[in-house]
Amino acid sequence: MSRIESKLQSLGLVLPPQLAMPPGAVLPFPWVRVVGRRALISGHGPQASDGSIPQPRGKVGRELTVEQGYEAARLTALGILASLQRAIGDLDRITAWVRVFGMVNVAPGFNRTPAVINGFSDLILQLYGPDAGAHARSAIGVAELPFDIPVEIEGEVELSA
Repeated sequence: MSRIESKLQSLGLVLPPQLAMPPGAVLPFPWVRVVGRRALISGHGPQASDGSIPQPRGKVGRELTVEQGYEAARLTALGILASLQRAIGDLDRITAWVRVFGMVNVAPGFNRTPAVINGFSDLILQLYGPDAGAHARSAIGVAELPFDIPVEIEGEVELSA
């Protein structure tokens, strides 16, 4: 078992299976694209442990609280880690989290997007530490996200050879 898998297990966290797409939805791109020593991560939303899109859905600041948005971002981190594991095999191959772009489905006037995306960043830093886990980051509010998900996150990591 890898170091990161051991940490996930000690936290009682399980990586979900591949996303179960809603009926009729087709996404013609890979979840992770490996180019040399870089892995580019397509936008992911929160995933339940069975791979489905969990509730609650909607806008943070209306249907969801900041805390529920934070949890959605944390679930998104688990989905991204699962996609990375399927693409690169061993999560210990990640030597640096380079960049994270977080989008939050927000109600008008909601401006606490960084607090929501912290759900993602806090888990990555807990797993990878301050050196490999530190990442450049944006956290913006948007009017809509696919399937009414509250959070979508994309990013880039550096890999060992």
